[in-house]
Amino acid sequence: MSERPWYENGLSFECTQCGDCCTGSPGFVWVTEDEIRAIADYLDKPIGEIRLMHARPARGKMTLIDHANGDCTFLDPRTRGCTIYPVRPTQCRTWPFWKSNIATPEAWKRTCAVCPGAGQGQLVPLEEVVKRSEQVEI
Repeated sequence: MSERPWYENGLSFECTQCGDCCTGSPGFVWVTEDEIRAIADYLDKPIGEIRLMHARPARGKMTLIDHANGDCTFLDPRTRGCTIYPVRPTQCRTWPFWKSNIATPEAWKRTCAVCPGAGQGQLVPLEEVVKRSEQVEI
């Protein structure tokens, strides 16, 4: 029988829609071809336009571009909301339950320090935390 993780009772998280996870220093929001297609369909734009204007190759994969100020290409600067929220990439949908964020209590504490919704609100059960953490490797 495997050892239970330190967060065996679940972790609290409630998105505050602050947009902080969509901005900051430049980084990578990995996207698959299916996710790019879903974004194109949602925005009613040609997939080539999404690839050209909103994505770029990096480290052998595709990532969304960010603006010079670190904002994601799909972050509305006025509302601080995601303009593709219903079809946002897996990396975005699984925040903050990335393996790197939940590896240790200290890592989770650092995540809570930068995300106002982490450690707050509804308790997300262990099974759901594990399910989200296994969807993407960050």
